[in-house]
Amino acid sequence: MAKDAIDTRHYDVIVAPHITEKATLLSEHNAVVFKVADSATKPEIKAAVEALFNVKVTGVNTLTQKGKTKRWKGKPYRRSDVKKAVVTLAAGQSIDVTSGI
Repeated sequence: MAKDAIDTRHYDVIVAPHITEKATLLSEHNAVVFKVADSATKPEIKAAVEALFNVKVTGVNTLTQKGKTKRWKGKPYRRSDVKKAVVTLAAGQSIDVTSGI
């Protein structure tokens, strides 16, 4: 029963893979980029990636992308802030982010 609770918590930490041109270039250096929960810490992100994808994580770097102010039909609005994690994997390991979990 405790394993199920841990798994659901891991799914709350990792929101989605972040697939961009820059993230694709990072994948050549054994790194994967994920959108993560705003309250997620580096140890939580490491544990979640290792549990969900069965890989060994060597490092986690995080950044918070501040939301831009945009306009729609003349009215300004603000995009949400997004926290991202660049997860570096051990040599020889990879994650295919194009396939689901």
